[in-house]
Amino acid sequence: MLRASETQSYTHCTWLMRTLDQPTVSSLDGQPTHFISFRPRLSSMTRSNFTAVAEFTFEGFSIFGWQHRLILFVVFLALYLLTLASNVIILTVIHLNRQLHTPMYFFLSVLSISETCYTVAIIPRMLASLLSPQQAISAPECATQLFFYLTFGVNNCFLLTAMGYDRYVAICNPLRYSVIMGKKTCIQLASGSWSIGLSTAIIQVSSVFSLPFCDANIISHFFCDIRPLMKLACADTTIKELITLLISLCVLVLPMVLIFISYVLIVTTILKMASAEGRKKAFATCASHLTVVIVHYGCTSFIYLKPKSQNSLQDRLISVTYTVITPLLNPVVYSLRNKEVKEAFLRALGRKLLS
Repeated sequence: MLRASETQSYTHCTWLMRTLDQPTVSSLDGQPTHFISFRPRLSSMTRSNFTAVAEFTFEGFSIFGWQHRLILFVVFLALYLLTLASNVIILTVIHLNRQLHTPMYFFLSVLSISETCYTVAIIPRMLASLLSPQQAISAPECATQLFFYLTFGVNNCFLLTAMGYDRYVAICNPLRYSVIMGKKTCIQLASGSWSIGLSTAIIQVSSVFSLPFCDANIISHFFCDIRPLMKLACADTTIKELITLLISLCVLVLPMVLIFISYVLIVTTILKMASAEGRKKAFATCASHLTVVIVHYGCTSFIYLKPKSQNSLQDRLISVTYTVITPLLNPVVYSLRNKEVKEAFLRALGRKLLS
């Protein structure tokens, strides 16, 4: 029977339950008695009812000082404007020159449109976060940004695959090129890329924003991306991460395999050519596409196919490569390394000056 002094008030019991996380032992009449902690363990469903995150805050590049952020702002703004201008020039030149109305340049123009929309969805917010650290974004805006980022990003992956197929047909089957790569086929390939991008974005955005976000709302990134958002969830994300990994494998690995097979067949065909000039010209037509493919898939694969990383700064710096540099690389590489585009641009510029 417990002594009267052992009887505690309700307030004191409540204090004990809150402070005791581990079982403790007390001696009553020489016998060990365990006081078990009654601190409640909230389930993810219960926690989600406590608070609902209405907005998120980008951590961005707040770890850098004001002077460094200002330098980054100027550099990224210049790259952004150069990207927009380069893509507009590519589209204008292709549209005005009928000699460039071929499947290869059709895909290049679609890719330029997609890259432009991709940068518009990401970079303005990034520039704002450089000027104003800890910038807030509402949950619906964050979901919208993630949707467009995934739509155009996945679309770019499959457009590059279609361009690889186009190069394969042009080099390995030149006599039937105009038949195989007809207008209908090109439109179907481009539409398929857009459809896969939209479907992937819908699945991923629905998956991420079905999670409960309860406490922390600071995104360790400069835009709304899948993994940084999942880190903020107060529920088990194992299944969601598995879904993301499977989608990443389909979106990244499958196109890479198809492009690799295309280039194996292309190289095999080129090496069989008797003319050295023919081999050089064939390699030249593939160099631009291959350069963009290596940079694009290299960076995105590192981010989405690698295991979980605690180094969020490293992830952010790599993300800069495929959100800022790669969209600029595409029009620059294709315009500088492509003789037809350069000649068409100079002709258009000459006509403009003469007029």
